[in-house]
Amino acid sequence: MITAIIQARLGSTRLPGKVLKPIFGKPMLEHLLLRAKRANTLDKIIVATTDNPEDKAVAELAEKCGVGFFCGSEKDVLDRYYQAVKIRQPADDDAIVRITGDCPLADPKVIDDVVNFYLQNQDKYDYVSNVHPPTYPDGMDAEVFPFKLFERVWKEARLESEREHVTPYFYNHPEIFRIGNRKYKKDVSAIRLTVDNPEDLILVEKVFSAVSSKNPNFGLEEILEYLEQNPDLLGMNKHIQRNKGYKKSLTEDLKQY
Repeated sequence: MITAIIQARLGSTRLPGKVLKPIFGKPMLEHLLLRAKRANTLDKIIVATTDNPEDKAVAELAEKCGVGFFCGSEKDVLDRYYQAVKIRQPADDDAIVRITGDCPLADPKVIDDVVNFYLQNQDKYDYVSNVHPPTYPDGMDAEVFPFKLFERVWKEARLESEREHVTPYFYNHPEIFRIGNRKYKKDVSAIRLTVDNPEDLILVEKVFSAVSSKNPNFGLEEILEYLEQNPDLLGMNKHIQRNKGYKKSLTEDLKQY
């Protein structure tokens, strides 16, 4: 069983309510869910949102899109992920795929590629992603790991950054876990396709408007072709730091000691 967990909530500090912001006629999260559902490797998709009353709308959208949902802790996102999986009584070797809710352009082919790389290399790796180091655009991220080891992470992770961002305990402990990375054919990691700021949203809207009119099921290749033809668009959000939220959490870790 391969289960994708997508974290999503309305309480974003830099762009409040972003997961339900309309893009080309649909909420941002709906675009992501519909695209993730086209990934051939995923048996189940669950939206992990919070138990805050405002996030009831997120759960309702998940239900509308025909995927599962779980409402849990707002701050302890690691626990929210774990409980979303645990309640479904997974086997130890079931694979968990982490996707974040601010990636409406996620390519199902990229998800499948990362998952298949994990499945083909389970004798070599415990944790596989396409972001350590990144070569794909920001917004095409996928991480895969078995439930048994994820349960260990849930038990052992203590730092705020590890609880808020779910997977750092994996890649910060290569002495415990075998870390694998799926590279793209070229390094396009400077391109930002995630949505965390107003500038990101404008760029993604332009991509949807231009590319989906030619192919509703467009993927990364079509996106890169469009941006290559319109390089000025990349200047809209290139000043925004990748993984800014995680780096902020690292500073909070220092306050714990």
